[in-house]
Amino acid sequence: MVLTTVTEQQALQEARYLLERSSVEQSETASRTIIEMITTIMVYKFEQLSQRDVEQMLGITLQQTRVYREIKEEGRLEGRLEGRQEEAANLVIRLLTKRFRQEFSEEIRFSVSSLSLPVLEDLSEALLDFTSVADLQAWLEAR
Repeated sequence: MVLTTVTEQQALQEARYLLERSSVEQSETASRTIIEMITTIMVYKFEQLSQRDVEQMLGITLQQTRVYREIKEEGRLEGRLEGRQEEAANLVIRLLTKRFRQEFSEEIRFSVSSLSLPVLEDLSEALLDFTSVADLQAWLEAR
């Protein structure tokens, strides 16, 4: 907790001291927990610095911490979601193309592609009721 209340320079000194002490005095599991707590605080305290800068300051590798692993996993999940959204948009565009037997303008393609996954799901159901391209355009404008 001390790390959150002191100046950046003091925090750096205290963090190094705590890291050194934990590696000597604690079990490997406890030491890892302490390292993760310290690195979490330091990443937030020095948010203007890059990951490498913080690593150098502390003499550790953040890739070994839980914070890093969680951020990396969050990025993976976000990437998967974006991939699903893109696949859904492509599918909806193909369905619309088949339903109306025409290619759509880049503007309409962009409008469909920029929809979120839940809205694309709504569109995939709504398109079954469309009788013309005007219905599609009206639906998109309403969003």
